[in-house]
Amino acid sequence: MKAGIVGLPNVGKSTLFNCLSNAKAQSANFPFCTIEPNIGVVNVPDPRLDKLAELVSPEKVIPATVEIVDIAGLVKGASKGEGLGNQFLANIRETDAILHVLRCFDDDNIVHVDGSVDPLRDKETIDIELQLKDLETVEKKLEKVTRAARTGNKEAVKEKGLLDELKTALEAAQNVRSIEFKETDREEFIRPLQLITDKPVLYVCNVDEQAAKAGNEYVEQVKAAIAAEQAGPGLLVLAVSIEADINELDSFEERQLFLEDLGLEEAGAAKLIRSAYNLLNQQTYFTAGEKEVRAWTVSIGATAPQAAGVIHTDFEKGFIRAEVIGYADYVAFGSEAKVKEAGKMRVEGKEYIVQDGDVMHFRFNV
Repeated sequence: MKAGIVGLPNVGKSTLFNCLSNAKAQSANFPFCTIEPNIGVVNVPDPRLDKLAELVSPEKVIPATVEIVDIAGLVKGASKGEGLGNQFLANIRETDAILHVLRCFDDDNIVHVDGSVDPLRDKETIDIELQLKDLETVEKKLEKVTRAARTGNKEAVKEKGLLDELKTALEAAQNVRSIEFKETDREEFIRPLQLITDKPVLYVCNVDEQAAKAGNEYVEQVKAAIAAEQAGPGLLVLAVSIEADINELDSFEERQLFLEDLGLEEAGAAKLIRSAYNLLNQQTYFTAGEKEVRAWTVSIGATAPQAAGVIHTDFEKGFIRAEVIGYADYVAFGSEAKVKEAGKMRVEGKEYIVQDGDVMHFRFNV
């Protein structure tokens, strides 16, 4: 699964990407220093994995991951190809969720592409460019569907009605994710269009050190602006400059001391990775054995065979049953053997819906 970091030039995207992935994307103080999207595979911090590893003492520990893409900055007119517009919009379309970085700090040494700090204007700039690109997609589809609807095709008539509604909303500067549709209609007609403003979004307010804990006036403005969006996008306050400093420290102890001095409980980057994971509607199940303890990513609502298929497609095809231990039970009893003795291991079939934190072992036949 991919989450794309977007924002206007010089809002802190590449610095944030570097913190998340420890890959050093060129982070220069001028627009468009990120032209090719930088891609990093980032581990999802999960204390449950550490605890299971402590109990099992495996040869390997493998965390769940999210792919983070640092996408080139854009300016007004990107939908018409201004700046790096066309490239930006093609790259963002390939992601599953959007991390939208907004500059919420004052600093005369860092130029702003529009000459002043105004996160609401910046948000609107990007929203409008993405809405215009979506409008273009909808209008192209509408041309085809309208022709089919004229023949009296019922399905085409229904689709045309939904596309007309989409077009009106986008022309009124509404994001697709905030438009109410029946879930069946969204799945059948809206999702296949891969509209950019239908993707889930997390707003990342990049603040200075003083505002890292409690935010500031800019953050409050952003909170008020996004409260009206029906899909309820998330918001995270992050001091990217602090994250960069934390990244330079070598040991875990040094990082913790640095955070304590600032009155912070954990690095913002860890919170952001977890937020991106949740934004992508993902959850974790574990496999635990002597060779490896591993976190696997599966969509919320996935069945046991689908979870098995994440390991290997043969596991899903030949699925017989799953042996399941709840994470809390595994920790309480301390080992798989003791969980079995206590009768707390469950045997589940094809209909079982995987729960976040399940420790699973699959039986299958190929």
